[in-house]
Amino acid sequence: MPTTFNIGIEEEYQTIDPETRDLRSHIGTELLPEGKRQLQESVKAEMHQSVVEVGTGVCDTVRQARDELYELRQTIIRLAENQGLKVAAAGTHPFANWREQEIYPDARYDTIVDDLQQVARENLIFGLHVHVGIPDKEARIRILNSVRYFLPHILALSTNSPFWLGYDTGLKSYRCKVFDKFPRTNIPDAFSSWAEFESYVDLLIKTGCIDNAKKIWWDVRPHPFFPTIEFRICDVPLRIDETIALTALMQATVAKLHKLHTRNQDWRVYSRALLMENKWRALRYGVEGKLIDFGKQEEVPFRDLMLEYLAFVDDVVDELGCRRELGYVQRILERGTGADRQLRVFKESGGDLKAVVDYMVAETQLPPEL
Repeated sequence: MPTTFNIGIEEEYQTIDPETRDLRSHIGTELLPEGKRQLQESVKAEMHQSVVEVGTGVCDTVRQARDELYELRQTIIRLAENQGLKVAAAGTHPFANWREQEIYPDARYDTIVDDLQQVARENLIFGLHVHVGIPDKEARIRILNSVRYFLPHILALSTNSPFWLGYDTGLKSYRCKVFDKFPRTNIPDAFSSWAEFESYVDLLIKTGCIDNAKKIWWDVRPHPFFPTIEFRICDVPLRIDETIALTALMQATVAKLHKLHTRNQDWRVYSRALLMENKWRALRYGVEGKLIDFGKQEEVPFRDLMLEYLAFVDDVVDELGCRRELGYVQRILERGTGADRQLRVFKESGGDLKAVVDYMVAETQLPPEL
């Protein structure tokens, strides 16, 4: 197997006031400057000042990415504690109000807010982005077309944002519904070639829709500057093992689709309209629901589909060296996603959202089990 499926992981964290358990802006403290001193480009601000993002370098294996990401998590947690803050990893904060959050003073974010107005100001969410390397552009676009089918499955495993503005939303990933107010989001259409994709980007730039391709915020996209496919659909998970399991699944999916591509056996490409039906089910029910098997044209329990999915990628897992990390998917199916566990704490505490935040903080600090 070609050694082209290198990976990079980006996680967005919440900075928490330990007394109120609300979000607290970190930019007035030394958290970001000190993070820059220790981690250089591996840490950066996001649009809201209560968000901090970390990113690994280019990693050859999932195990290498796990070790690097754990070190980044621990460093940010330590730096936050030095400034009287806690850190939590979840797709939304249970009760924070976006109206009270400050925007990071940066020309790029000023432009986004000026363009998108309240849609941008409301975008108080926290995601996981995973890059998987594919140097060949035509292969990249073909695999992008096929990988769209698996996005709802991946989302369901990552669901970790059931609360918004103090309410149980009834959705396992409310983050998705906050973000899809942005333009150029959700599952993209299929493209017949790299040239067709480039023509699309060029047209948007020419007509003033965007100034560069980074403002295409699809659930999966060809990265505009790196030779990667970037998965953007996931809530940031509570536990590092969950992030690594999802990363292993994404890497294995790309590797398997690439293997089929080299044999002229590409996965069937379904319409965006059909795939969005499964995305809704995934964000609504997570692992507790059913998705549609479009080949069989019937609903199937998510856990059954995941067993089929894992069997589909099984022949590339050992070559990638990620069998152990991918095996954690079974733990997610058994214990529930971050959303399921947040809701469990909410119920057991009698509806105490501060107890949910305490749980989020505790889970974020856990070392890898694997």
